[in-house]
Amino acid sequence: MRLKDRVAIVTGAAGGIGLATAKRFASEGARVVVADIDPARIDAAVAALGAGPGQAIGVRVDVTDRASVDAMVAAAKQAWGRVDCLVNNAGITLDARLVKMTPEQFDRVIDVNLKGVFHCTQAVADTMILQGSGVILNASSVVGLYGNFGQTNYAATKAGLIGFTKTWARELGPKGIRVAAVCPGFVATPILDTIPEAVMQKMVDKVPLGRLGKPEEIASVYAFLASDDASYINGAVIEVSGGIML
Repeated sequence: MRLKDRVAIVTGAAGGIGLATAKRFASEGARVVVADIDPARIDAAVAALGAGPGQAIGVRVDVTDRASVDAMVAAAKQAWGRVDCLVNNAGITLDARLVKMTPEQFDRVIDVNLKGVFHCTQAVADTMILQGSGVILNASSVVGLYGNFGQTNYAATKAGLIGFTKTWARELGPKGIRVAAVCPGFVATPILDTIPEAVMQKMVDKVPLGRLGKPEEIASVYAFLASDDASYINGAVIEVSGGIML
């Protein structure tokens, strides 16, 4: 129970890595805010956590809307009085080659994946500063480290999150708040559905472990980083990719 009674907000928590992370945090004793834009899936996600009464709540949030984000943080504080961890997991893809990408595709991904993380982190920062403690975990990607064909917008956001992580680690570290980024490789979630099968197979072939990652394998890293076992980790960017960068 490394996270016993700690309050964690996980955005994009109704599916994929977000849901796996919310489940892992609950299993480690955390009180979890399951935050997502899709109200139809939130209740099912909360139920899937298997947490006891009072250990999980569902909140609809649009991370591009600051009022919605503020309401999410207020709900966490109303339920439990504090926020100990924020996992900035919410993200989307709208892929296209540079010459065909529309301004709308570019802007939408920037708004969700980058500006949304800014909104969520700024919304919890004051609370964590007053507490003198907290953990911010940003969902970057190996795409943010080496780029990827057809993902100008997505790669830009994931590289930007690394910049956020380094900057906030400097700014918030003296306040007792740790910040880290996780860079998953290719993980078996619906976000990969937009990638053609032939392209996906070529990506898998590049992984020394010879397979896609599992959402639970990313969630376990988030749980470690949120715990006191990682108490001296700040500003780190951790690749969890099966070795695809080798």
